[in-house]
Amino acid sequence: MGKRGGRGPHRGLEHVTRKKAIASSLSDVVASEDYGGTVSKPVKATMDADGDLTDNVSDPPALINVSGQPSRIDLYLTKRFPLSRSRIQTLINEEHIRVNGLTIKPSFKVKQGDQINLTVPPREPLNFDPEPVPLDILYEDDALLIINKPPGLVVHPAPGHRSGTLANGLLYHCRNITQQGGRERPGLVHRLDKDTSGIMVIAKTDAAHTALSRQFKEHSIERMYIALVAGVIKNKDGKVNLAIGRDISDRKKISSRTHSPREAETHFTVIRRFDIATLIHVFPQTGRTHQIRVHMAHLAHPVVGDPCYGGRTARISALGAPRQMLHAASLGFIHPLTHKKVSFSAPPPADMQDIIDLLGKGMLQRAPTAGQPQGVRPLRGLPLQQDRMAL
Repeated sequence: MGKRGGRGPHRGLEHVTRKKAIASSLSDVVASEDYGGTVSKPVKATMDADGDLTDNVSDPPALINVSGQPSRIDLYLTKRFPLSRSRIQTLINEEHIRVNGLTIKPSFKVKQGDQINLTVPPREPLNFDPEPVPLDILYEDDALLIINKPPGLVVHPAPGHRSGTLANGLLYHCRNITQQGGRERPGLVHRLDKDTSGIMVIAKTDAAHTALSRQFKEHSIERMYIALVAGVIKNKDGKVNLAIGRDISDRKKISSRTHSPREAETHFTVIRRFDIATLIHVFPQTGRTHQIRVHMAHLAHPVVGDPCYGGRTARISALGAPRQMLHAASLGFIHPLTHKKVSFSAPPPADMQDIIDLLGKGMLQRAPTAGQPQGVRPLRGLPLQQDRMAL
């Protein structure tokens, strides 16, 4: 890792990018004029593929003498250490980071003269092995896989879900799959919530991972979801433009009440209206965590069956939804090898289709839209391509 000349006994540290952080060793983390502050002793650590420190920063903890303008402590440390902001906030909440010997909140502002005690404990190792998890593979070539993820399948290992994930199944199916996104995220360039079903693209090679990740970052991927939402949406289409992030009071939720708002935009079109629900096609323009669920709840039309954001409105007992009725129906992108536009689609799974049929057969009457005849019919004929790949 390159260094710049500093003054006195300290040496400078050039900005550590996420790429440079991968599989690197961080030593002699001290201050430069650009960064401000000093570390009282050398810091020894290694970083995982996500750019987070994996070992204790120091023993005893590193002591950082703060200088410069007042700043939130999570932002201050993010600029000085190759740690994500969420990781730093977790360390603060777990009392591994203190200021002047006192526990603080992530929003605490440090100022010149403060001393930060920082310890990064080792993360709990995961037993991450290939497992014969059943995969619904719609398409496969040398560069990528297209998976139709069923509801209930966790995408990658996390606390409470150490095995039986999609990632375990991918390691079993493709032993040489890229791990460019991290050992625990083989081939993954995006994710779906556990109880959201539908299309996912999986990279098999480093080159495919890079190309697909770039398209997701640039928001050039074309995605369409099918959602059943509570209540009757009157307009034929709509748009939600609402920045969201981790909720300030509940870290497990996403909301607009956040210290870290990120731009999020969702478009939707009404397909069918019923007395108690509306079937829509949703086109997320950005890919934030829980974006569709949060945005539809913001409109007071939460996804039916959503236990997190729906509240009483989403619990329509007559429908008996076992999960949020949200399905990633289609995905379009530029193929990393052919450089041609490809698209893939899959119909909703049985649990969601059964509820759509319940509504469509008139057991729960819908409110007819203007220009449409009275009565209802089963919704098997959704305007969704049934061919699984279109070149």
